[in-house]
Amino acid sequence: MTTSGSQPVYKRILLKLSGEALMGNAEYGIQPEVISRFAQEISELNAQGVQLGIVIGGGNIFRGAGLAASGMDRVSADHMGMLATVLNALALQDALERNGTFCRVMSAIRIHEVCEDYLRRRAIRHLEKGRVVIFAAGTGNPFFTTDSAASLRAVEIGAELMLKATQVDGVYDADPQKNPDAVRYDTLSYDEVINNRLGVMDTTAVVMCQEQKMPLRVFDVHRYGNLTDIVYGKNVGTLVK
Repeated sequence: MTTSGSQPVYKRILLKLSGEALMGNAEYGIQPEVISRFAQEISELNAQGVQLGIVIGGGNIFRGAGLAASGMDRVSADHMGMLATVLNALALQDALERNGTFCRVMSAIRIHEVCEDYLRRRAIRHLEKGRVVIFAAGTGNPFFTTDSAASLRAVEIGAELMLKATQVDGVYDADPQKNPDAVRYDTLSYDEVINNRLGVMDTTAVVMCQEQKMPLRVFDVHRYGNLTDIVYGKNVGTLVK
């Protein structure tokens, strides 16, 4: 964790949070204690003046690609996946507001009764006003993952760093949960990620980060303090640049 008197290295970040991270030890849905813990650390950073945009997935409820693989029309399946991300975004918004943190959910598809439409300039204004902004419904288009949405939103809002929260503490040359000899990388280039098919994010998302020179850090979301340490400049997880 940080020491008193130190200053954040990054003023504005984009956090990509998977829906699966919200499940905790459950097999489905949202564990209240897990989302509350995420909200606590996000609120602490927000209180320190860090501007946070968040893209959240929906894999804890529906995965469009998985439904399509089972025979469902891909467009319909992806639309269902988008709606799942809205559910998660509203849950995280509630957890943040219970901490006293101002938060806005902005959806790439129109659901006026429950959240705002995504407008780039309005999103940036929210961030400048000190509000956490959660971007829901991916890009609003089928066939694009929430990883791609995260890369897109990071570039659009002018984030200084994109963070990919995962279940492990960085990028490995093999699955560390299956191979105890897997080696973790401290730094990688985008070309290495793509050419070696390391599975950090889908290729579309990685290429966008590469083209726009958006640095990406992959870290373990379940260790409290990792997010704060990264924002304050500590070497946590794997940096892709």
